[in-house]
Amino acid sequence: MVAETGIAAELIDLLSVFVIAAGVGVFVAKIGRFPYTIALLLAGLAVSVLGITIDIELSHDLILLVFLPPLLFEGAATTDLQRFRTNIWHVLVLAVVGLITAILLLGVVGHFAFGFPLLVSLLFAAMILPTDPVSVLALFEELGAPERLSVLVEGESLVNDGVGVVIFSTLFALVVQSTEAGTDLAELVTMDTIVNASTDIVVASSGGAVVGLVAGLAVYQVMYRLDEHTTEIVLTLVLAYGSFLLAEHTLSGVVGDYYFSGVIATVTAGLLIGNRGAEYAMSAQTKISVFNTWDTAAFLVNTLIFLLIGAKTPINQILTHGRLILLAIPLVLLARAAVVYPITNLVNRFVPKGVPLEYQHVMVWGGLHASIPIALVLGLPPNFPLREELRAMVFGVAAFSLVVQGLTMGNLMNALDIVTRSEAEELYELLVGRARAVDAALESAAQLHDAGELSPSVYEDFRTEYEREKEDLAEAISQLLDDNPELRREELLVGERRVLKREKSALMDAMRTGAVSDDVGHRLMEEVDLKLDRIESGESTVTDRPEEGYEEFWRSRAREFGLEGRPEPQEASDD
Repeated sequence: MVAETGIAAELIDLLSVFVIAAGVGVFVAKIGRFPYTIALLLAGLAVSVLGITIDIELSHDLILLVFLPPLLFEGAATTDLQRFRTNIWHVLVLAVVGLITAILLLGVVGHFAFGFPLLVSLLFAAMILPTDPVSVLALFEELGAPERLSVLVEGESLVNDGVGVVIFSTLFALVVQSTEAGTDLAELVTMDTIVNASTDIVVASSGGAVVGLVAGLAVYQVMYRLDEHTTEIVLTLVLAYGSFLLAEHTLSGVVGDYYFSGVIATVTAGLLIGNRGAEYAMSAQTKISVFNTWDTAAFLVNTLIFLLIGAKTPINQILTHGRLILLAIPLVLLARAAVVYPITNLVNRFVPKGVPLEYQHVMVWGGLHASIPIALVLGLPPNFPLREELRAMVFGVAAFSLVVQGLTMGNLMNALDIVTRSEAEELYELLVGRARAVDAALESAAQLHDAGELSPSVYEDFRTEYEREKEDLAEAISQLLDDNPELRREELLVGERRVLKREKSALMDAMRTGAVSDDVGHRLMEEVDLKLDRIESGESTVTDRPEEGYEEFWRSRAREFGLEGRPEPQEASDD
């Protein structure tokens, strides 16, 4: 039989990957709570040990250009922007200052521990220390981690990759220059080099954010004027890859030879479309279609990337350089801990809501390192100094990170008494989800009836059945909230935040149309922002005062003008 070649051979390899993944899925479903992505990695390692060949090359470009953009976009699109903004200082300081500090610490210590030249040791630190959004997003979603903890860890991982790639690129150029010219390190690392590297980080991050914001706004404007869910799915796909390529390749080097971060661009675009776009530019049908599509895409890409990482792990090289790997693993963890604890506690002193110590433990142990470090080390040229050692170390640390840290993450959160998601919360999500589906069904039935596509008698059957279910759901939700005050409190704050966002949007529209002057509109918007700030600190503007939740600005101005408010209701006399 003639061997298959070309596209047919690639399809057979791809099919083999999904057959293995299906087997892993069945295994995970049978044994219960076991992270699917880690099971895939272990299956891939088994494939590598057994010598089974999968002719799909796990390359630098495949990870960064094909796998990474959809995972970044889906992770950012499903992140609550308000919660991200609330934790922005912790995220930014850890992702920039913390990462740079950790790279310097590991680089200097590794210089003596590994016996590498200082520049090569720093390059290894720059490759391995950025936490990996692919791994973190997959694991935290499976474990059902608390939302704030997820935002902190995922937010840092989404941001620090852009910073890490810039530092890696700078150090890579210095290593090449040092190797080719035999230049001394002191001559290479000057004040100009440090200033240029710092400028590159700022420009890469801010430039990537601008590119993502502009691209996201352009797609948002089209989606706002369109109501065709299949086309809008395609638009988000174009945005995910387009913003990444626009920043990383099209615009990088155009403006003063500066590099723009495609990671930051895609994350920014995803945050915009997943929050403002979902709220204002997507119909209910579009939201379901878009988010289901991206959820499926993320699942498929995760399936490929984790299985291929396991299958392409160089087992022989790992065994050969086992001593270096055993040194690297604790040093990477110590470098991570050395920046997370002091920096987080320092930021805690300047923000209203600090990060508890229990969360900090998870942030240290949950800083997984896999696909991004692997992509960077695979991009090293064949003649690069200590290339084989660096490759073995990166794959070894990645395997430990995913298998050991990943498998023990749930146990760590349980030991720290960090509740992933209670049964009451799961039931609440189930009831609320069904309630929204019932509302959509009632609305759809009414539209079909109004359009003459449902006869009155059939429509009445629909309405009666769904109205009955709606009443039953409302009663069940009410009873659940009465029995669980913390759920009621969370619903109140979430609902209040959404209502205030609508208030702000209405004020912006009123200012735009001239119904409200700019000075009055800005004063009213300031008040809405004050309410939002109170909500983010955990204080409701509806129920947290005995007389009323919040006295609005207009009430005091009306009294000053001589307008009396509505009289307070008088209590009935006992006579």
